[in-house]
Amino acid sequence: MRDVQKTPDTRNIAIDKVGVKNIRYPIVVMDKSKARQHTVARVNMYVDLPHHFKGTHMSRFIEVLNLYHGEISIESLDTMLREMKQRLEASRAHLELDFPYFIEKSAPVSGARSLMEYQCRMIGILGEEQDFVLGVSVPVTSLCPCSRDISARGAHNQRSLLSVQIRYQGHVWIEDLVSWLEQCASAPVYALLKREDEKAVTEQAYDNPMFVEDIVRAVTQKLSAVPEITWFQVECENFESIHNHSAYALVESHARPL
Repeated sequence: MRDVQKTPDTRNIAIDKVGVKNIRYPIVVMDKSKARQHTVARVNMYVDLPHHFKGTHMSRFIEVLNLYHGEISIESLDTMLREMKQRLEASRAHLELDFPYFIEKSAPVSGARSLMEYQCRMIGILGEEQDFVLGVSVPVTSLCPCSRDISARGAHNQRSLLSVQIRYQGHVWIEDLVSWLEQCASAPVYALLKREDEKAVTEQAYDNPMFVEDIVRAVTQKLSAVPEITWFQVECENFESIHNHSAYALVESHARPL
């Protein structure tokens, strides 16, 4: 049968990314306490396309994915990217995995245990050089310093979302990255709290008020002190409880841009 994708294209326009998006697929992630955690990722796979080819072979992306069924992990991304380049005759390959990751947490007073979900992201790029980015989004609590300072009773607080992307050498555990981020907020968020825990978390936040600016600066200090991390970007969004808008801040380290 004629290979239409490989027929010539005369418009002389190369394409930076072409491929498949939003594939739901099981993956395996290294777990600090249990060795391996099985989860389901939303996968995007792309390659570049030279100007002289009409199209790429979309089925080959799925073939590569199926080759590594049950073995997709951070460690296998490099091999998968090389396979994508070879099968699709490309000079550059991209692989993105977005997935939920679960960590067991204990409530601060009662010790009640529950699973907390965190959204994670892995981005692998292979051209002449290889690049890998790990991302995680962590819900936290923030309490407004201004509100606490000017109010006779209480202070407004809100759920915040801390999102970080890092490049690193060696190994960084997702669990450690989550812990570092939670330490930089007014208080952590839990899946399960008893009454004594709610009291403790509420008082912790009140004793540790932070603007959105304070949070991203605290994270910057924390991540800058981790020798394995070579680049990072941190952003925080506070879903304000008394305003009809969010407060937002971002800091990017000066090593390598994303």
